[in-house]
Amino acid sequence: MSGASDVIEAEARRDVRNRWLLSMPALLIILLAAAGPLLIVLVYSFLTPGPYGDVQWQPTLSAWVNVFLERDIFDETLSLADAHVSIFMRSVWLSLVTTVLTLLVGFPTAYFIATRPDNSRELWLFLITIPFWTNLLIRTFAILQIIRNEGLINNLMIDLGIFARPVQMLFTDGAILTGMVYVYLPLMVLPLYASMEKLDFRLVEAGYDLYATPFRVLRRIIIPLVKPGIIAGSILVFIPALGAYVTPSILGGGKNLMLGNLIELQFGQGRNWPLGAALSITLMLIVMVALLFYVRNAKGSGARHG
Repeated sequence: MSGASDVIEAEARRDVRNRWLLSMPALLIILLAAAGPLLIVLVYSFLTPGPYGDVQWQPTLSAWVNVFLERDIFDETLSLADAHVSIFMRSVWLSLVTTVLTLLVGFPTAYFIATRPDNSRELWLFLITIPFWTNLLIRTFAILQIIRNEGLINNLMIDLGIFARPVQMLFTDGAILTGMVYVYLPLMVLPLYASMEKLDFRLVEAGYDLYATPFRVLRRIIIPLVKPGIIAGSILVFIPALGAYVTPSILGGGKNLMLGNLIELQFGQGRNWPLGAALSITLMLIVMVALLFYVRNAKGSGARHG
């Protein structure tokens, strides 16, 4: 019996070793392609900026202090970095509004697709995914052509006599918001559709049979059952919107910066790599909080509906 157990233990150890060897290439790729660059950024955030970019290997916490604070050039006193705080607030605000607007547009869109006959759903989903076939830069320039002073909207309003002169829509927060809603709308529609496709519409019919109003059916039946899709879609929109760079850069014109633009500015013209690295890690921490919120709520929804 002892010999048999030794053989079983040896085979188990060999199996574990083989599994580690087989997974080693994937682990090395993750380490070198994901964890490695992230570790470099983290290390840079604790170093001193070089005079012409790059870093000097002198440990300091000044980059982290400068994320939300700034030092007076005369008396070295610290005060709140109004520019950074306003950019952080604008980024979070625009990302939240983008998430809400995509939800308001995407929810009825997903409901419409889920209630279509089976043979036509593929066509509607195909139309939703068409924007993904085009580069983000091209899609953003398409929005620019619509809302610029000589664009489609202004020309149409002037021809109809509604506007006497072009209205400035470009290079505003509204322009950035419009572009991000257009860009990230499919990321909201698809998770919502995935949840609504599994929805038992007999429950909706039962609600109407019990003389519930459409709003009450929506609030008490549909929304609770598709809540995982709402949470997933919101996270899929909020996270990329928070770190958006191309859309704010083109539609904001460099006047309405978001976090992605601020980080690029520090690594580029600002030549302050440690501050750019600290801002990047701060952005990643915000994203991690959003993901933890999603995981917590997804587990709660699964426990209630399981």
